[in-house]
Amino acid sequence: MKALITGASSGIGRDMAYYLANLNYDLILVARRKERLEEIKNNVKVNVKIIPLDLEDEKNVYKLYELTKDEGIDLLINNAGFGLFGYTYQTDLNKELSMINLNIKALHILTKLFLSDFVKNDKGRILNVGSSAGFLAGPKLNTYYATKNYVVKFTMAIYEELRRIKSNVHVSVLCPGPVNTEFNKVAGGHFNVESEQSKKVAKYAIDKALKNKLLIIPGFGIKMGIFFNRFLPYKLSMKIIYKIQDRKNR
Repeated sequence: MKALITGASSGIGRDMAYYLANLNYDLILVARRKERLEEIKNNVKVNVKIIPLDLEDEKNVYKLYELTKDEGIDLLINNAGFGLFGYTYQTDLNKELSMINLNIKALHILTKLFLSDFVKNDKGRILNVGSSAGFLAGPKLNTYYATKNYVVKFTMAIYEELRRIKSNVHVSVLCPGPVNTEFNKVAGGHFNVESEQSKKVAKYAIDKALKNKLLIIPGFGIKMGIFFNRFLPYKLSMKIIYKIQDRKNR
């Protein structure tokens, strides 16, 4: 078995790599930081191929597919992504466009290209890393929330398409709440609520994806929050989310 993981140099992607190695998956690891990928390679006993690429550049996304399409990949994990805290009228436009390129375009392209191959062969799995933010609007983390809404709904629709054609291809989307990773350092904020441990989330996500679970939501509290948010008026929901985001910048 073989897995391709983007954003594999840290956080959930790194911990997914280690967990899949323990399940005897060979790995193709993709991220910008080559030395981080080499560290993983040196610490596992499976075959590991390292591909240092910046997937914010669309050309590199297509390059990655061409480099790996004949590798016999069984599991694609689209994990690469980042966020940016701040009021939308103040945040850096170029950073937001880079976020859209990585969080949406790169994921979309890789999902679509590998999905076509998987459907043709009637086998394969795709795990897209979304967020509990994918069910909400997020003042002060606006673009990030919007990108994760795209990821969640995109994956859900593919799931139904595959179900309709009775395909043996499976798609899942991971929707965690706060996770103890480098996300906040990159985004420019910090969590004031308890965060899940990355290793725990990675294991939970892989285990559920291998059982063909569509929505993978770690943590009872996050599950309940997503469920009850359905019944809140949009304006009240946004007020609550604003207060949560506002505390991250203090």
